[in-house]
Amino acid sequence: MKTTTGLYLFFIAIHLVNLANITLSKGEWNGITMWLSTGLFIAGTAYYAFNKNATRKTV
Repeated sequence: MKTTTGLYLFFIAIHLVNLANITLSKGEWNGITMWLSTGLFIAGTAYYAFNKNATRKTV
C-alpha cells in the first residue's frame, strides 16, 4: 500500500470517530473520542515514519 493511501485511511478513520461521537452519542463521549483520535494520529505518524525509513533504505 502506498504511504498516501495509508495516511488517507487514518484521516478517514479519525473523521468517522468524530462523526460517530456527534451523531450517535450526541457529544457525550468527547473524552473517548479525543483519546481515539489521538491514538489514530500517533498510529498514522508511526506508519508514515516506518514507510519513510523503509523507502529510504530501498533507494
